[in-house]
Amino acid sequence: SSLGQNLKTSTYVAEIAFAIFIAIFGLVLFSLLIGNMQKYLQSTTVRVEEMRVKRRDAELWMSHRMLPDNLKQRIRKYEQYKWQKNRGVEEEALILNLPKDLRRDIKRHLCLALVKKVPLFEKMNEQLLDAMCDRLKPVLYTEKSCIVREEDPVDEMLFIMRGKVATMTTNGGRTGFFNSLFLMPGDFCGEELLTWALDPNSSSNLPTSTRTVETISEVEAFALMADDLKFVASQFRRLINSKQLQHTFRSYSPQWKTWGACFIQAAWRRYSKKKIERTLREAEDKLHDALANEEGSTISLGATIYASRFAANALRNLRRNNTHKRMQPRLMPLLPPKPAEPDFTTQKH
Repeated sequence: SSLGQNLKTSTYVAEIAFAIFIAIFGLVLFSLLIGNMQKYLQSTTVRVEEMRVKRRDAELWMSHRMLPDNLKQRIRKYEQYKWQKNRGVEEEALILNLPKDLRRDIKRHLCLALVKKVPLFEKMNEQLLDAMCDRLKPVLYTEKSCIVREEDPVDEMLFIMRGKVATMTTNGGRTGFFNSLFLMPGDFCGEELLTWALDPNSSSNLPTSTRTVETISEVEAFALMADDLKFVASQFRRLINSKQLQHTFRSYSPQWKTWGACFIQAAWRRYSKKKIERTLREAEDKLHDALANEEGSTISLGATIYASRFAANALRNLRRNNTHKRMQPRLMPLLPPKPAEPDFTTQKH
């Protein structure tokens, strides 16, 4: 124990034995530390090597297929983002290899708060929520990726965990119409699948997207596929009565939302037209009363004012009515037919 020091070696056997034990124990701990570091470096080196091989294979494949440079850059960007998030670990495969109870608890911890953001899913019991969480799959999107385009089939419902997403719509290509909003962590998109899954008589054709969804930043999310949502919705239909289900269906149906908005617009136009006609009639009545109260051929100042106002209002309303008549053929087609009401009383079991 006095090696490399000026201390003299002790003559006591017990002290010498204790010093030898401490030295050997320190060497053992140091060797274990070196061994663990070597294993960690080896595992990291193996993953890095696997990633390098995958990148090389991807580069060879892209060159063989003669992909354009922009596609090559997007593929490289996605692989790099995936490596940064997972470090070569396949998360879905890792979770699937775990026991069922562990898998359920992990998915519940990761996804339950996101799923409950959807008002419809709040009414589900714990069993259905667990079944839905178990069917969610993790997905990654790089910056400026197009998740779905307007009028394309919707095959998944997306729950955003990290990142920022922009949604845009032109209402089916309507000229001069554009609406956009941003989705943040905790939001979801793909709600068109809700009405498709709730409708017991829906066809096998997937619904079309009413919005274009693009990522603004790198996005980490969970996806619920259409078939999985259809299964969960079929179980959910048995838990609530037909009136509640009908109200829920109307709340989430894009067709019902569009029809309701157009119906309100048409009602507002009718109200505005009737209001103008009523104002015009009142002005005419005031003019007639003023003229009837006059004696002789001399017109009073009040009648002159009423006459001038009536003439101005009549001219303005005439112009407005002419404009309304010209625009009416273009506005009328905007009111779509009332959507069909699905029959929830005859549910399939």
